[in-house]
Amino acid sequence: MFTGIITGIGEVIGREGGRFVIRSPYDPAGIDLGASIACDGVCLTVTSVVADADGSAFTLDVSNETLSRTTLGEWQAGRAINLERALKAGDELGGHIVSGHVDGLARILSRTADGDSERFVLDAGPDLARFIAPKGSVALDGTSLTVNEVDGNRFGINLIPHTLTQTAWGRKKPGDLVNLEVDMFARYMARLLEFRP
Repeated sequence: MFTGIITGIGEVIGREGGRFVIRSPYDPAGIDLGASIACDGVCLTVTSVVADADGSAFTLDVSNETLSRTTLGEWQAGRAINLERALKAGDELGGHIVSGHVDGLARILSRTADGDSERFVLDAGPDLARFIAPKGSVALDGTSLTVNEVDGNRFGINLIPHTLTQTAWGRKKPGDLVNLEVDMFARYMARLLEFRP
């Protein structure tokens, strides 16, 4: 489980098929084999850890299912990604409950200045838009964000300067795809309503 509060920006430094090498700001001594790390919101398992003069890196093995349903299929060396370590008992829950199980993709339609913040409008598509509500929570590329408004399949969010500089969001532009995880409670509520008599 995660909170959607990004704790570092990683960089893809290598890829061979479904195996990725990620440069990270984390102390390699604190990364266990088999640990779960959310990479752009996708919960993935660390398969090895490397420490060198440039810092630390870890490897991930990604299934074809994950490659086809997330942005990982388009990842190449040089891509900046949001990282979050898994929750530990007693950790502060600063965002919202995030599983790291991505529901699908959203496309950034626009990015405009809004005071000191940046306003993004995204399209979630009809299958996922029904789970998104104004003032509800979504995880986009692993970042816990509050929805401002919803208009059909489109929804808006605002990112403050801190989020833009401390995550990979500062590099996002219209046309980019992002991993979308809808609020877990909205997903289960919708499922329960399917069985109403």
